[in-house]
Amino acid sequence: MNGTTKRAKSPRAAALRTAALLGCAALALTACGSTKDDTAGAAGGGGDGKGKVGVILPLLTSPFWQSYNDYVPKMAKSESVDALKTVNSNSDPSQQITDINNQLNQGVKGLVVAPLDSAAIAAGLDQAERKGVPVVAVDVAPEKGKVAMVVRADNVAYGEKACAYLGGQVKSGKVVQIMGDLASVNGRERSKAFRDCVKSKYPKLKVLEIPAKWESDTAASKLDTLLNANPDLKGIYMQAGGVYLAPTLQTLKSKGMLKTAGKAGHIAIVSNDGIPQEFDAIRKGQIDATVSQPADAYAKYGMYYIKAAMRGKTFEPGPTDHDSEIVKLPSGILEDQLPAPLVTKDNVDDPKLWGNTVG
Repeated sequence: MNGTTKRAKSPRAAALRTAALLGCAALALTACGSTKDDTAGAAGGGGDGKGKVGVILPLLTSPFWQSYNDYVPKMAKSESVDALKTVNSNSDPSQQITDINNQLNQGVKGLVVAPLDSAAIAAGLDQAERKGVPVVAVDVAPEKGKVAMVVRADNVAYGEKACAYLGGQVKSGKVVQIMGDLASVNGRERSKAFRDCVKSKYPKLKVLEIPAKWESDTAASKLDTLLNANPDLKGIYMQAGGVYLAPTLQTLKSKGMLKTAGKAGHIAIVSNDGIPQEFDAIRKGQIDATVSQPADAYAKYGMYYIKAAMRGKTFEPGPTDHDSEIVKLPSGILEDQLPAPLVTKDNVDDPKLWGNTVG
């Protein structure tokens, strides 16, 4: 099973699903995650769903976010959302708060934001709440603040899937995870999940770590230094192929360590994102796998949920009609956890993968 329409459930996800199904049984009159355009789940009505919507990006230096940016106007049109031209916060959390304020001053009736910093974004969310403007967060869940929904994949599962894949390829030795920004819940969850999984399931692996903050130059320089001290490295987990793929391959190539899969000395590599460049690298045998983070679905459901919020519609935890699960986070915020399949040479050409539909 290639997982392009259903992802394997981890024990954590299975437990959440069981709890959600029980919750749905008790909430028979509530829309348990359904995205059908009906009145079930509405919180006593609200606005008409009309008005301008601001869309704020975290950065545009990654092919992943470039793809998301391209999907936004298409999905806004399909969901009948009047979205303004996207705003790029250029990897600056402070600028992102300014961007939110600027959009609010333009009179937007809704905001779709991909937070750079899980804690810092609270200031922008507070500004929106004071003006009565609903917000949908995409890709990153805020630590606090009010949002109508978080549209995101299960980032714990990212780390677990990467661990399971590398654990199956590398029986013993050193592996490194090139981590994201630990100010983001995504970076923290992927890192901890990978680390914990290796410790519990693959004790013969030794995990090395590179904090790279989603920065390609940082990843390249620190990987170069690490390889000098650890030429016997057996595996690499890149937490964001969009920013880490090119520098990682270039660094390995410069050291004569870029061996294709099946050849002696090949370093097993698993990534996150699912961009076309990763798929090409899998086909060439340069990397072995990636977890496909759904850029298209992020844009689609970001638009869907902001339209619903502007109409006053609310949701409850439970399975959705698009193969995902709405869960309640410890903060009390709802998150729609979208499918994110593992992609290997066995399913890399699957036309259902968004990375095969762009470019």
